[in-house]
Amino acid sequence: MNIGIFTETYFPQVSGVATSIKTLRDQLEQNGHSVYIFTSTDPKVDKDVYERNIFRFPSVPFVSFTDRRIAFRGAFRALQIAKDLHLDIVHTQTEFSMGLMGKFVAHAMKIPVVHTYHTMYEDYLHYVANGKLLKPKQVRLATRAYLHGVEGVVAPSDRVLDTLKGYGVKTPIRVIPTGVNLTQYEQPQSNELRQKMHFSANTPVLLSLSRLAFEKNIHEVIMALPDILAQQPNAQLVIVGDGPAREDLEQQVRVMKLTDHVTFTGEVANEDVYRYYQMADVFVSASDSESQGLTYIEAIAAHLPIVVMSSPYADELLKTDTIGRTFKQQGELVRDVCDYLSHQIDVSDDTVRQRILYEISADAFGKRIIQFYADAQLIYQEDSEKSAKLSD
Repeated sequence: MNIGIFTETYFPQVSGVATSIKTLRDQLEQNGHSVYIFTSTDPKVDKDVYERNIFRFPSVPFVSFTDRRIAFRGAFRALQIAKDLHLDIVHTQTEFSMGLMGKFVAHAMKIPVVHTYHTMYEDYLHYVANGKLLKPKQVRLATRAYLHGVEGVVAPSDRVLDTLKGYGVKTPIRVIPTGVNLTQYEQPQSNELRQKMHFSANTPVLLSLSRLAFEKNIHEVIMALPDILAQQPNAQLVIVGDGPAREDLEQQVRVMKLTDHVTFTGEVANEDVYRYYQMADVFVSASDSESQGLTYIEAIAAHLPIVVMSSPYADELLKTDTIGRTFKQQGELVRDVCDYLSHQIDVSDDTVRQRILYEISADAFGKRIIQFYADAQLIYQEDSEKSAKLSD
């Protein structure tokens, strides 16, 4: 198949969506399909640099998310490119301009559209005019309108599935978690990164890895650190990522006099992320806005125990202490982190982990998406035949 993926977010942007799309592209190509990325321009990408099978369209920073882009023209150019490539299916990854462009292309070429719903927008309404402009009802209406006319929707988790059903979406929805390249995360551990960060082999290391956004609640992890230090005096918190909350978080660390125990690495290249999982002893997150929690899956793939905020997704994922625990209160966060750091929990049993790892493997992800494409093509063909009969 010739597959067109339409997205506002792609490398060199660092995000779970960009990683998901890169994983999907790799798996589709490994299975013999041709994949073409239609995305926005990026100030970090020279317009004269050749990028294999990537087409970029003029864009500007997105309102309230200036590190993200939104395309503002190029629909007819995209259509011509798509015709030249003889696309068989369009897979949109955004509900904004590139997603609308993808739907336009598919409609004009009479080919099916599959969409992945990545973002739980109701968790982000406060970014737009402090939550005074957009309301949950408008999100529901806009989502339903966008998904009307597509042949299938990929939901990365049951939480997304339940949300879309609650919105009244009638389009076929299939839960397909984003896969992880297990080989990368299972590489032998090395002390090289610890040495670079001036940590000994025995230093207890907590890892927070995400976009530094306010809804990730990283401040709650920092608030819990003094209580953790009371039991683990040498513990270090490594915060990987960048974003709008970074200055506030750095200020919080200074005010709490924790600068000797907290390291901000800034943005890390995607190909180096696995090193941080392997370097750490516990992955920790207080975020309550995850639609899937790709970092949770990456940590599990790296055999790193995780302690994360309770949510329907996390509670379903973490059914055994071998993998990790969920918490609701700060005291539970402190207790669980210290239990893992002091080795009071046995994490050596790989039975459950191996089952989970297969479910979240990039290989399984790719196969499920390919099957969904085939089903979407069948749905499109059947709907076209019904329309033709009605018009006769």
